[in-house]
Amino acid sequence: MPFEKLLAHRTRQMSRSAIREILKVASQPGMISLAGGIPAPASFPLDLIGNLSRQVIDKYADRAFQYDLTEGFMPLRQAVAAHLAGRDIHVPGETILITSGSQGVLDAAGKILISPGDSVGVESPTYLGALQAFSPYEPRYTPIPCDHEGIIPEALAPLLAKGRLKFIYLVPTFQNPSGRTLPLDRRRAIAALIERYDTLLIEDDPYCDLRYEGHALPPIKSLAPDHVVYVGTLSKVLAPGLRIGFCVAPEPIRNWLVLVKQGVDLHTSTFNQALAAEYLEGGHLQRHLPRILDLYRPKQQAMLAALDRYFPVGFRWSHPKGGMFVWVEGPEGTNMAEIYQAAVRRQVAFVPGHFFFPKAGEGLNTMRLNFTMPGTVEIDHAIHKLGDVIRECLDCRPSGKSGRAKGQQDAPCAGIEVF
Repeated sequence: MPFEKLLAHRTRQMSRSAIREILKVASQPGMISLAGGIPAPASFPLDLIGNLSRQVIDKYADRAFQYDLTEGFMPLRQAVAAHLAGRDIHVPGETILITSGSQGVLDAAGKILISPGDSVGVESPTYLGALQAFSPYEPRYTPIPCDHEGIIPEALAPLLAKGRLKFIYLVPTFQNPSGRTLPLDRRRAIAALIERYDTLLIEDDPYCDLRYEGHALPPIKSLAPDHVVYVGTLSKVLAPGLRIGFCVAPEPIRNWLVLVKQGVDLHTSTFNQALAAEYLEGGHLQRHLPRILDLYRPKQQAMLAALDRYFPVGFRWSHPKGGMFVWVEGPEGTNMAEIYQAAVRRQVAFVPGHFFFPKAGEGLNTMRLNFTMPGTVEIDHAIHKLGDVIRECLDCRPSGKSGRAKGQQDAPCAGIEVF
């Protein structure tokens, strides 16, 4: 049967996650993965989760295993509201929507907001999962000019003045993939712009708790509450397998998001919501978060130190104050897809950066490195190997320009398959 003929037109806009496909390679025995954007299992409070599970059963009995409101389990909504007050977002629990991870919000937002041809403003590079969530609804992506601090407000203003953007999507803190963070003055400027031009902003904020130095910055939601859909998650600070996300949106948008969720999964797991409520209500996040930071901070430092030691001259990388990623840019003409194939042969995996750009042909000389999963010794070993691979591949460029260390022999790079 020709099943392809049954597919809706929008289905043809869907594609496999490049990162998920890379993770299949990264999971091979002996592979050191710098590819995933996933928390380290050592960060999961397993004993605590076991205790909280028993506590949930004792407290809620069969209610924890029953259908519940699409909007979410009320004790969790109230606990999230108290949690968000610490970020200067002050809303009652009744206005919070609990979702199956923050990814569910992005797909639902695309479904209710995007018609074919609508222009969606995004950072460049931006979160690949957002592009995958939005693309089936056939938007036109408008990259908003950015620098190492994120969106440039002066470049955003003319786009809004012309009324070209249906909405804006951004990750303001420790952005995936670049690790950059919007400074306070730009947050205020962007908040003022979306209010002036009456534009909706989707603020995706999954990494804000993972700060290794400096002080927390206010979400844009706290600066322009009526124009921002704020999206958060417990995946990075509890456990991603529980699939607990949350959303604070203007009431008309929230009502439509609820209708979409009803048609998708009715509601997020009641038991998992009850467990997350106990985690927040009991103050466990405040006690557990420092352990997560103490786990990740030396890994990030190890990666930055290894990049300094092993990468060729002409490469540069971000120095984020938190999050899970380091972003690397090579000289123009560097082919990171080619380098990826060679690195996998040396049992090191990363994500070529071009996947994170909304327009084809951009970011070919970039890569995203994750430091949360491997140990510090593995990170040093992987970056050492990667530096050697980069030099070997640069040596094979037809131009003859070389990243070869003194005395290093040519490498047999011919025939590398482009990813």
